[in-house]
Amino acid sequence: MDITKITLVKITSSDLEELQKLGKQTFLETFAPVNTEENIQDYLQTGFTDEKLLKEITNPGSHFYFAKLNDKSIGYLKLNFGNAQTELQDSDAMEIERIYVLQEFHGQKAGQFLFSEALKIAHEHHLKYIWLGVWEKNEKAIKFYEKNGFIPFDKHSFVLGTDIQTDVMMKLPLNK
Repeated sequence: MDITKITLVKITSSDLEELQKLGKQTFLETFAPVNTEENIQDYLQTGFTDEKLLKEITNPGSHFYFAKLNDKSIGYLKLNFGNAQTELQDSDAMEIERIYVLQEFHGQKAGQFLFSEALKIAHEHHLKYIWLGVWEKNEKAIKFYEKNGFIPFDKHSFVLGTDIQTDVMMKLPLNK
C-alpha cells in the first residue's frame, strides 16, 4: 500500500452508518480476541448506537475523520478539544480518543498516517500537547505511541461490560 494514496476525509452526520460499521469492525478485530464475547457484544450494542455516535459527531469539540484508500474507508480518527475531551479538558491540549485501522491494513502505515494528520491538526491549533488513553494490555498500541514520542503520565479505568480495565494515559509535548 502506498501511504501517499491515503486521504483524510472529515466525517459528518451523513456518514453515520459507515462510521458505525467501521467502528464496530475495528473494535471487534482489536479487542474480541482478548475479551469475553459478552463484554464485546455489550460494548458493540451500547458504544455505537445512532444516538451516541450522532451526539459525538455533532459535538463542536470533537472531530472525526476517515482514512480512505481508493474511496474505501480503512480506518478512522477521533480528536477531542476543550470540554469534549474525556478527562483533562485542557484548552492547550488535544485528546486522540480513537485511532482505529482495519486489521488487513495493520503494518502498512495507515495508523501512522492518521497519527501524522492528528499531529498536523494539533500544530494548527497551537497546542502544548496531545494526550490519549490506551489499554495497558494493548502492547502493540503502546509501542506505537512510544515510538511517536508519547510518555505515560497517569492511569484511568475503562469499563468494558463487566470488566474494569486500566488505560495508560500518555502525553506528547509539542514544540510550538
